[in-house]
Amino acid sequence: MVAPVIGRRVKKTAQKKKTFSFTIDCSKPVDDKIMEIGSFRDFLTDKIKVDGRPGMLGESIKVAAEKSKVTITSDIHLSKRYLKYLTKKYLKKHNVRDWLRVIASNKDRNVYELRYFNIADNEGEDEE
Repeated sequence: MVAPVIGRRVKKTAQKKKTFSFTIDCSKPVDDKIMEIGSFRDFLTDKIKVDGRPGMLGESIKVAAEKSKVTITSDIHLSKRYLKYLTKKYLKKHNVRDWLRVIASNKDRNVYELRYFNIADNEGEDEE
């Protein structure tokens, strides 16, 4: 048995809640009317897993769509790679994965961007 320590005060430090914020910029495909931002937001809301359960976001994760950007704010740890995986899954489901790719435009700020593949550059190389 361990005897309790008497005479010492244990300080409880308030831990700061760290919030994670991620942005997925879909401006190019939304402007070209290839994808709809509302359906992408709904897809992420349904598919993001918390404690192994998809769609049970609760108060810990919030998904918001603004014009052509989707913002995910989380109080718990959420992997940036997991969001890239879900974005690719959405693109594959809507048959636009052959034309669009997901690029981390800024590694420090947790921002992804959807861009088109550069097909015109590849065709010019084949002719030479």
